[in-house]
Amino acid sequence: MTAGNLPGLRLHVPEPRFRPGDAVDYSTLVIPPAGAQPRPDEVCAASETHPLCLDLVRVLGDDDRAHGPWNPALDVATLLRMLRLMALTRAFDARMVRAQRQGKTSFYMKSTGEEATSVATAMALAEDDMVFPSYRQQGVFLTRGYPLVDMINQILSNRADKLKGRQLPIMYSARECAIFSISGNLATQYPQAVGWAMASAIRGDTRIATAFIGEGSSAEGDFHSALTFAAVYNAPVVFHVVNNQWAISSFSGFAGAERTTFAARAIGYGIAGLRIDGNDPLAVYAAVRWAADRARANAGPTLIEHFTYRAEGHSTSDDPGQYRSAAERAEWPLGDPVDRLMRHLMALGEWDAERQAAMDAAVDGEVRAAMRAAEANGVLGHGLHHPFRTLFEDVFETLPWHLAEQNAQALHERQVKWPDWSDDADLGDAP
Repeated sequence: MTAGNLPGLRLHVPEPRFRPGDAVDYSTLVIPPAGAQPRPDEVCAASETHPLCLDLVRVLGDDDRAHGPWNPALDVATLLRMLRLMALTRAFDARMVRAQRQGKTSFYMKSTGEEATSVATAMALAEDDMVFPSYRQQGVFLTRGYPLVDMINQILSNRADKLKGRQLPIMYSARECAIFSISGNLATQYPQAVGWAMASAIRGDTRIATAFIGEGSSAEGDFHSALTFAAVYNAPVVFHVVNNQWAISSFSGFAGAERTTFAARAIGYGIAGLRIDGNDPLAVYAAVRWAADRARANAGPTLIEHFTYRAEGHSTSDDPGQYRSAAERAEWPLGDPVDRLMRHLMALGEWDAERQAAMDAAVDGEVRAAMRAAEANGVLGHGLHHPFRTLFEDVFETLPWHLAEQNAQALHERQVKWPDWSDDADLGDAP
């Protein structure tokens, strides 16, 4: 019932602009010219960055040249390394999806169109800065030199999987590369990164922390808890929100994109914020280096929104054609990060199509060789898994007596039921 002449209350349900079969028109998307955005000093007051939360920091222009104060002025060797790492990430993704389609693994998530957000970020950080990734930052692992074979072993959950088959595919852990374990519980990496950064500051260390989430995960409570702690204690941490427009089949409006930018959330917490062209590798590098230098100078945390586009499905179990227009990828006005950096190097006279083709072939060969080596350790459903006795390893410092008893009993029963199979045998599909 309503009182008097007051209208009845209504809710707003966000709806994406383009559905399957729709024509795509991005003309309402405001894309400022490259180089037009000011670059404040790294130790400026956080409020000086707040206009940049509503802008879009860009370096590479339509002429394929670098422009403006955010240009990091990287040398050609660094640009070529960045291009190769992004090409390697893309080749790795393609090969792993093929493996999933062949039944060699159960699941995979590609980062096509988002390679700059991980590769350029990793290159801008110090090698020992702690990274708390989400599930689409394979470029960070590759940039820090984590072996391809180890990544594939984990995806295949075989006998060489360092996590012993206990994690979902793509949820790697690489302590030796200063990369925290990936968790399937979305946004938990944010407060973990803040806690790690606070501990680093308490120790008087120089290492900072950085964490990734997608824009959909910014609706989780952990996001806000992390920003509160970071703001209150001035934690040396850099937050990344990779806004690729879609959280599985829910578009970014369900996480608040219709109201303002995701970078603008920094304003409410009184911390620095930047909204950047996530398909511009030079802008990503420059923004992350700026934020890292700021954190290292004890000037506080920074929230970076990478404005990008998820070019393919959320995962191998997702069909984006069911909920978004197929024309979105082709019409995306910020282009493709690999292509943009390639064209920039060509504009500098340092690259050409022939060398790009040779690079693509080389990185594909590197991934294929790693795949063959990993497959020798086993694939999904074909045995060569970790021995049964490892079930309770790496869980307790001292195994409780009742679990030790259960482990011994389970091994005994297995030997009684299958006396010809040793504990280290290839058990295939046995129960």
